[in-house]
Amino acid sequence: MYPFIRMIKEMVLASRAEPLSLLGVHVSHHMIMPWDLDIWMELNNGRTLTIFDLGRIPLAQRAGLVTALRKNRWGLTMAGASVMYRKRVRMFDRVTVKSRALGWDDKFIYLEQSMWRGEECTSHILYRSAVTDRNGIVPPARVLAAVGQEDVSSPPLPDWVTGWIEADRHRPWPPEM
Repeated sequence: MYPFIRMIKEMVLASRAEPLSLLGVHVSHHMIMPWDLDIWMELNNGRTLTIFDLGRIPLAQRAGLVTALRKNRWGLTMAGASVMYRKRVRMFDRVTVKSRALGWDDKFIYLEQSMWRGEECTSHILYRSAVTDRNGIVPPARVLAAVGQEDVSSPPLPDWVTGWIEADRHRPWPPEM
């Protein structure tokens, strides 16, 4: 089940925090609970993505995106992701999630999140996200203008992000199964 109580807690905390640029870093803190575990008694890979939700959506709130989504009747979707799992996370571990946007192109906003246990990074994810309306994808420049960002030009995307974008262009769709 989706952790609605935890999300409400994170949204309340975000509403009390100072506004943040989309390019700013939102930091959230979480404890891994028994229901977050898989049969090997470590953080389930799917639940890892859910905990990343608990950092990413408050980032959107602090950046003014949630308000713009509601006002314009837009939706927010994840159009792709690449995740690296590197260290086990166990029950009752306390983790910190760091969330930020890296930049955007004509269709997508690229976000990165990392999960930390103390000074050790346990996982990292790159998302391709899109804002949508009934006609399809809303250009990021329009979205950024709606959140009051004056300069809608993207900072240069890191090479590892542009490499992922290029590699994904060669991925067959639909899959050849």
